[in-house]
Amino acid sequence: MTVVIAADQANALNQAAAAVERGAVIGVPTDTVYGLVCLYSDAAAIDRLFVIKERPSQKALPVLLGDAEQTNAVVRAAGGDNLRAQALIDRYWPGPLTLVLPARSHLPPALTAAGDTVGVRLPAHHFLRALARRVGPLASSSANRSGQPPCATAAAVLDQLDGRIPLLIDAGPAPLAQSSTVLDLSSQHPILLRQGPIGPQELAAAGIPPGVLSEK
Repeated sequence: MTVVIAADQANALNQAAAAVERGAVIGVPTDTVYGLVCLYSDAAAIDRLFVIKERPSQKALPVLLGDAEQTNAVVRAAGGDNLRAQALIDRYWPGPLTLVLPARSHLPPALTAAGDTVGVRLPAHHFLRALARRVGPLASSSANRSGQPPCATAAAVLDQLDGRIPLLIDAGPAPLAQSSTVLDLSSQHPILLRQGPIGPQELAAAGIPPGVLSEK
């Protein structure tokens, strides 16, 4: 059975950090939907996340950060591409925007689906950022079985994953209840991989006009 701890409980952060550092995959609140997280550098934990979620191995995992500086741990410099990314980071982080950028070579292959890019996001959620600052960047995926709807409450996570994860942090309903926008900046032309709270008009305000943006 999954242990549920309220995010405002005195030792919640300590328990979550200890579990992640032991190699566990745990459930956490985010500003978008509830997520599953583990250390981004722990290949065995990443494998467990795929099993827990029944996620196809060809799908890469995004990384959640504690602060913008942690981007450097997972993303390599990309010249002009980073200037474009920086404009979006300055405008929309912390928030519901995942940026796909060139990945550092040391990342576990399962994290990137053996590719050369990685999705990164700084969430607007105090508990989750505190956890990532404590233990390091977090490999993540929405806290639901693959193919099922993402979960906006801890109760919904338990309906799908009770007993599959050792710990779930409950912070009440997710504020946005919608998965993040995913924008691929790894090539010359930005690609909108997933529609989300930040749409093409908002992206245009940060220098990516709709005429340049293509959708996959």
